[in-house]
Amino acid sequence: MEEQPRRWHIPVMVDQVLFYLNPRKGDLIVDYTVGSGGHARAILEEIVPGGRLVGIDRDQVALEAAREQLQQYEGHFVLVQENFKNVDSIFTRLGVEAVDGSLFDLGLSSLQIESPGRGFSYLREERLDMRMDRSTPLTAYDIVNGYSENSLADIFRKYGEERWAKRIAHFIVQERVRDPVVTTTDLVKIVERAIPRSKRRRGHPAKRIFQALRIAVNDELNSLEAGLRGSFEHLRKGGRLVVISYHSLEDRIVKRIFRELAEECICPKELPQCQCGGVKKAKILTKKPVTPSLEERSRNPRSSSARLRAVEKIQG
Repeated sequence: MEEQPRRWHIPVMVDQVLFYLNPRKGDLIVDYTVGSGGHARAILEEIVPGGRLVGIDRDQVALEAAREQLQQYEGHFVLVQENFKNVDSIFTRLGVEAVDGSLFDLGLSSLQIESPGRGFSYLREERLDMRMDRSTPLTAYDIVNGYSENSLADIFRKYGEERWAKRIAHFIVQERVRDPVVTTTDLVKIVERAIPRSKRRRGHPAKRIFQALRIAVNDELNSLEAGLRGSFEHLRKGGRLVVISYHSLEDRIVKRIFRELAEECICPKELPQCQCGGVKKAKILTKKPVTPSLEERSRNPRSSSARLRAVEKIQG
């Protein structure tokens, strides 16, 4: 039987990424969420010959796909399986001190959603897992079946912004007394019972719960804050940091950090004079988040929620 060709994840806003990242021949660029390599391929086209790309991802499956897609640029890239929050140790290991540009394309790729056995999708029955790095111990199954009702409600409220968080958590705890909640389908059925049909928001009722569990399993928001701050520190003067986020929780973190980097003083406003000795470190390149065109959204519906923000480092 002939092997089926790999279905590549469609990279979002490639032209906008290249515009704001501004990669040039000979640059060293880091793609902190390389995925299957869509953005990385476009960047390599701009920086080779002479340039080099470091691709980082927690997901081994994604890195295998990236290596396949980038094979024509062999020798001009290196791929690393790691959490991007550990940027300092990654760069120490690679002997890298400063880079010309950094890219974060956050969220879940179609490769991860469609890979069997990962448990990311509420549309397919699989064991609850949701780990981006499958060598880590904590799974969605562990959280759903082991956390207290209050802890579950907090996760659903904080990471899913789910108004029915407490009720859903209560229904989960009631159900797991009888039998463990093992599969994605088990969880979807509980959520559907917990949220009255007349009160459901647009879209799948389990969408926010799956988002919340995925964020909790992978510690995504804490990793994002650490990764953004670390990556900025490793930029050369004039280097650029570009971030694509897909939900409000991510975007708020990106917006806040970029504002802090672009301010001279971050002291509380009630202080009569500056105590932090702050220096403006960055120039914001996107006053408002950049969004995909109507054409891209119709061609790739998963891009619809994407928001791109960018800064340029002005202090070495």
